[in-house]
Amino acid sequence: MSRKFPLGYLLLLAALLFAPVVVYPVLVMKVLCFALFACAFNLLLGYTGLLSFGHAAFFGSGAYIAGHVLKEWGWPTEFGLLAGTLAAAALGWLVGSLAIRRQGIYFAMVTLALAQMVYFIFIQSPFTGGEDGLQGIPRGHFLGVIDLANDTALYYLVLAICVSAFWLIYRTIHSPFGQILKAVRENEARVVSLGYDVAKYKLVAFVLSAALAGLAGATKALVFKFATLTDAHWHASGEVVLMTLLGGMGTIFGPVVGASVIITLQSELADKVGSLVTVIMGAIFVICVLAFRRGIVGEATALYQRMVGRRA
Repeated sequence: MSRKFPLGYLLLLAALLFAPVVVYPVLVMKVLCFALFACAFNLLLGYTGLLSFGHAAFFGSGAYIAGHVLKEWGWPTEFGLLAGTLAAAALGWLVGSLAIRRQGIYFAMVTLALAQMVYFIFIQSPFTGGEDGLQGIPRGHFLGVIDLANDTALYYLVLAICVSAFWLIYRTIHSPFGQILKAVRENEARVVSLGYDVAKYKLVAFVLSAALAGLAGATKALVFKFATLTDAHWHASGEVVLMTLLGGMGTIFGPVVGASVIITLQSELADKVGSLVTVIMGAIFVICVLAFRRGIVGEATALYQRMVGRRA
C-alpha cells in the first residue's frame, strides 16, 4: 500500500476535527451519516458485485429501532445505537438469506420487493408513528457523562463512529475475506471451482453491509432527533446508489465524496429551487453514467496514474 493514502486520510481527519469551527456541525453530521451509509452500500456493490435496491430498509430500521428504545424504553445512548445496528443486521440476515439465491437483476428486484414490504410494515406499526414519524428522540448522555444535547459534543461522537466504521470497512476490504469478495465480483464461477462457499461469503458481506447501514440510520436519528418513513423509502435506496456511482464505485473514498456532493447540493438548493432538486439529482446521475463511468474518485485516480505513467 502506498504511503500517500494514509497521509491523505490523516489530512482528511484533521480537517474533520476542525470542521465545526467553520461549518454548521449538523450539516457535517448529516454528510457523515450518509457517507457511512454509502460506504456500507459500496462494500456490497463495489467489492462484492451485488446490487441491492433495498438498502433503505436497513437504514430506516436502524433509525426506528434506535429511536424507539431511546425514547420509549429509556436506554442509554450507546445501547440505543447498538440496538439499531443489531436490528438492521438481523433484518439483513433475513433478506440476504432469501436474496442471494438469485443473481443479477433478479437479486436487485428481490431486495427491492422485500424492502417495500418492510416499508409498509413501518407504515402500519404503532411504534413508528406512521406517517408522522417517530418524534422527540432524546440524545441523552454518552457513557453517562458527555451531554449530547450540545451539537459540538455530538459531532465528535458521530465522527468517532464514522471513522471507526470506515476503518472496519477498510480492514475488511484488505483482508483475505475481502480478497475473496473481489474474486466473487470478478468471476464467481472460478471462486466456486476453487472450493469456496460463495453463498456464505455473500451472506456475510450482506449482513455486514446491512449492519453498517443500520448504524448510519441510528446515528442520523440521534442527530436529528426523529425518524421518518423517508429513511426507509425506496428513494433513499436510489440516493445511496447515486452517491456511490458519483463518488466512484469500488473505491474506498468514493462514496464519501459522492455523499458529500449530494447532501451539500440538496442542502444548498432546497430553498432555492424546491422540488427541482430531484430533477437536478437525476441530471447529475445521467451525466455521471455517460461521462464519468468510474466516478469522481475513480476518474481522478485514473488521471493521476496516466500522468505518473507519462512522467515515467
